[in-house]
Amino acid sequence: MLFGGDVHGHGGFPFASTRAPVFRLRRGGGRPPGPDRNPPQPAATGRNAAALCPGLRVRCGEPGGPARPPLEGRVRRHQSGGWWTASLMNHSPDGDPHNVVIGDGQPRPTTLLDRMPVTKDFLTGLGLDFMYVRLARLEPHSYLWEHRDYAELHERGRHRLHIPLVANPSAVLVTAGARVHMATGSLWRLTPSRAHGVRNVTGPDRLHLIADVYTDDAYRELAARPHLRAGDAAQLPVMTAADHGRLMERASQLASLGFVSSAEQVLLRAYYAYALQEGGAYDLITELHANRGADTDAARWAQAKTHLLAA
Repeated sequence: MLFGGDVHGHGGFPFASTRAPVFRLRRGGGRPPGPDRNPPQPAATGRNAAALCPGLRVRCGEPGGPARPPLEGRVRRHQSGGWWTASLMNHSPDGDPHNVVIGDGQPRPTTLLDRMPVTKDFLTGLGLDFMYVRLARLEPHSYLWEHRDYAELHERGRHRLHIPLVANPSAVLVTAGARVHMATGSLWRLTPSRAHGVRNVTGPDRLHLIADVYTDDAYRELAARPHLRAGDAAQLPVMTAADHGRLMERASQLASLGFVSSAEQVLLRAYYAYALQEGGAYDLITELHANRGADTDAARWAQAKTHLLAA
């Protein structure tokens, strides 16, 4: 069933408890990181963000800006385009920032981080045991479709931290049937083994520094008091039978006119509008193709669902 009922297996809003998949973190005993706590800290202004990561206001690939690295295959499959990453700490023997493969063990600074001394000092000052650190940019009109990341991080003493550098109200993360705006000025913890997706509708670019870290005393202190502020998370509405009918009719019309990819994206974007069951957007696409008699396409999307949501 794609709509109605308790779609996430719990009776209440998941962000009302400490089991929420996304939280702000604060330093033990104090306020969240801010201009008076950890200069230079992530901030909403282009000037401060550029101080932390020089060249951010230069488009990737142009002189003075970090190059756009090639994307590995799984990333290509779960995005609409407009998602770019560059490694700051990885396991490349030559410090190649274009190597975006996440590995276990102690990472080394890349040549990109060596060009960013303020950022390097900021990371060192956190005192965390890093596994992998990267910059991630999501351009306007771009989506990361519903997926799970790095299931090996789940329940094995590893955690994912997000430090938003540039944000806007249309750039949100969706997980557990809720929409979350990761505001600048805080450090956020995400549970990446929970299904999630990201969108940036209007721009500007959403830019995050993302760190996978190991559990140690420094992390425990940082994560001792997870919290959310009013307005951080908003529950999405459940899709009704009428909503489902209208959405499928629109997608079917597009597909009948030959715009099959557009029809699929209409259904993929339903994940950001409704509290669907896990994988519900992929089920909608499979239903679309089954109704068209396109069995090969239906099987392809059923396989994509299994691959992108693998636990």
